[in-house]
Amino acid sequence: MLRMHFTADDIARVRVAAMPDHLWEIANSFQTLIRDDDVLAFGDWRRLVRPRLSPADSLLTALLPSRGYSPDFLTPGSGGSDLESAVDTVLSTPRTALRDDLAVLAASPARGRRPLPAGARALAEGEREALRRLGSALHAYHRRALMPFLPQVRAQVDADRAVRARAALEGGTQELLASFRPLLRWKPPVLEADYPVERELRLGGRGLVLQPSFFCSRSPVMLASPSPELTPVLVYPIQHTLGWARGRSATERDAGLAALLGRTRAAILEDVVTGRTTGELARRFGISDAAVSQHTAVLRGAGLLLSVRRSRHMLHTITPAGLALLDDR
Repeated sequence: MLRMHFTADDIARVRVAAMPDHLWEIANSFQTLIRDDDVLAFGDWRRLVRPRLSPADSLLTALLPSRGYSPDFLTPGSGGSDLESAVDTVLSTPRTALRDDLAVLAASPARGRRPLPAGARALAEGEREALRRLGSALHAYHRRALMPFLPQVRAQVDADRAVRARAALEGGTQELLASFRPLLRWKPPVLEADYPVERELRLGGRGLVLQPSFFCSRSPVMLASPSPELTPVLVYPIQHTLGWARGRSATERDAGLAALLGRTRAAILEDVVTGRTTGELARRFGISDAAVSQHTAVLRGAGLLLSVRRSRHMLHTITPAGLALLDDR
């Protein structure tokens, strides 16, 4: 169990990250890739990505076991918004931090206390060639396993942020924290989460960054030893649309866009930029819930809208493709 203790200052300093974090997505996705759970969410993606792995990924296999501890230096949380600067931050890790983190990894129960392979041991010494190989491995894995799916990842993270934004607008930070149930349980002044170890974290006025992660699976994660000077980051899994990895053929996309034409659907697409429930759309356009569901199904089929169930409501948000269509009008 993880328990995070809030003060009044912490409540005022809670925020949801604006986008997926490149390094957390690399780490979480690699660990998800080498497991076999969550087949409905990740089975199609695994079948597509596993054949793309190469011998260069063996270093990541050593650093990112399927479960348990992974080195904090791989996910510093302050690497900038682009992959290049994020990886540069990892490669700039002080040698003492590299050595300490990899010593914890070597001693972790998940490894059975087996010694680290030579490549990881060289990394612990901060050897320049080992760091170069790590940087190349991170970039290559991102290019093969994540880049082809970034539009789907970003669309679903945006949909999750729309859910959180609505909760914050309706009830402030208290309602925002409550919106994560059952994944997180807000029992003021403590936020609880299921966790593999017992952990008490006193935020002490630093606040909390809630980091949505597409490839985080089942339960949230945090750095094992976060810096006491920095705002703690809690990485949490988001909801997935089934079949997200399969994509659509050009014929299916063309058919979807052909079916899209119509004044009401265009108006709905424009209205869901900020997120709308089925009931809200029905009231705004004076049509039935069933009619809204038909229109949103067509927009979803064309890849322009994403729908996320939240409690008893279905929340619809626009995708990057939908925004591009509106911008091109």
